[in-house]
Amino acid sequence: MAQITLENLAHSYSAHPKSDSDYALKEMTHVWQDGGAYALLGSSGCGKTTLLNIISGLLRPSQGRILFGDRDVTDAPTTERNIAQVFQFPVVYDTMSVRDNLAFPLRNRGMDAAYIKTRVDQIARMIGMEAMLSRKAQGLTADAKQKISLGRGMVREDVNAILFDEPLTVIDPHMKWELRTQLKQLHRQFGHTMIYVTHDQTEALTFADKVVVMYDGRVVQMGTPEELFETPAHTFVGYFIGSPGMNFIDAKIDGHRAMLIGGTQVDLGAHYGTLAGRTRIGIRPEHVVLSDQGLPVTIRRIEDVGRHRILRAELSGTPFNIVLPEDAPPPGPSPRVAFLPGKIGVYADDWRVAPQAVERAA
Repeated sequence: MAQITLENLAHSYSAHPKSDSDYALKEMTHVWQDGGAYALLGSSGCGKTTLLNIISGLLRPSQGRILFGDRDVTDAPTTERNIAQVFQFPVVYDTMSVRDNLAFPLRNRGMDAAYIKTRVDQIARMIGMEAMLSRKAQGLTADAKQKISLGRGMVREDVNAILFDEPLTVIDPHMKWELRTQLKQLHRQFGHTMIYVTHDQTEALTFADKVVVMYDGRVVQMGTPEELFETPAHTFVGYFIGSPGMNFIDAKIDGHRAMLIGGTQVDLGAHYGTLAGRTRIGIRPEHVVLSDQGLPVTIRRIEDVGRHRILRAELSGTPFNIVLPEDAPPPGPSPRVAFLPGKIGVYADDWRVAPQAVERAA
């Protein structure tokens, strides 16, 4: 296992990049702690797989260094990095049995036969394939083959890191939940450094201790699921995390007030000075309540999703979502909303702004 450091890392697929837009990965410096469980989360094309392939050695970065512990592995081939990688689609040896597929990485390293059997049996139980160990991989379903790939990636205990590139794409939904749970249990038991690439926020938030959110080739936030939900550092994080995502409303920020289109004011509960650029306030749908003294909204429709209801509305001409408990009274004919204290975020040019300290008079 190893701490992974990305130092001034950037990558362009262009031979002669001239501007920021030519880089698939913009410059970044990050440390991935030894034994951590990380998820790389973002929409398609944001740079997740590029970053994973650089860490694994399948791709050399255009600039910067990768360190495993104190060792610079920037130019080291994949075989020297002592990692396991599981890809989006299954990679198995069709002519081998399930048992031989799982045992292959251990036999290659000359491990003891008794240890190999014990370890293979343990992994087979984890992926639910004990009854299929003697079967040839050829002819198995795609999700069964992917479970073999997962098992082969996890069978070694001595790896520096295990990298997963959207490994549950071909797995049925029920099995996805089980395998994510088992991956977490394996991480707690053996403490491997794990990096899991996905565009699915549920997969990321249920698997990882820390989620690394990427947008347009940048890491825009690294944090716990709670941090991403409560204090998104970038509007993309607020929008991408949560269902529905965070509401964002254009507003002029002046001190402790946000002035919305039409002259409506919102008390921010803190002082922000006067901000330039495109400024917005953000509020989670879960942190909005119906209130007689609040801001007027127009309800477009109500969606009952079982545990709660989602009100699709408009506020100051902007689409606006409200999440209400299932037993909450329905909105009246002239609904108004208020925001829970301390839950409003302020953003300038997409980045969260911290409130300013205000000096008190002596």
